[in-house]
Amino acid sequence: MRFILPALMLAAAPAAADVKVGEAGFVVENRAVAAAAPDAVWAALVAPARYWSPAHSYSGKAGNFTLDARAGGCFCETLADGGSVEHMRAVMVMSGKALRLAGGLGPLQSEGLAATLTWTLKPVEGGTEITQTYVVGGHARFDMAATAPAVGAVLDEQLARLAALFPKPD
Repeated sequence: MRFILPALMLAAAPAAADVKVGEAGFVVENRAVAAAAPDAVWAALVAPARYWSPAHSYSGKAGNFTLDARAGGCFCETLADGGSVEHMRAVMVMSGKALRLAGGLGPLQSEGLAATLTWTLKPVEGGTEITQTYVVGGHARFDMAATAPAVGAVLDEQLARLAALFPKPD
């Protein structure tokens, strides 16, 4: 990513996420409602170039993100020099309902951590409730309790950007 961990911690706005820290890791949970049916939200969710913030990329371009929405598929980013980054790998894909990705995002990628990011979609009055849960555990060379709120803020931003693709009608 274009930032390093201290920059992430300083630049991230306070998270609206529910962050729980334990001895061996942390859990971040965010929720939002998108004013669209689950199938429309799903189509956007599996197209991260539409909503992922370029500030949280290696290339600085959201358009370089792709997601192969099948088990084993890559949430990847292409780089200008011909390189690429595998951010996460799909481990569960239930079209219109749930997506689970495994892997450490950003500065978590270089640590001895296991992490899963699960997105669930549930029809509700006025649209779709999106729940985003990121579970991280293992060994890191930094203070995970201090890092968890910044990770929560970054994930909250991605969720807010996804939900904003479907503005509520006036």
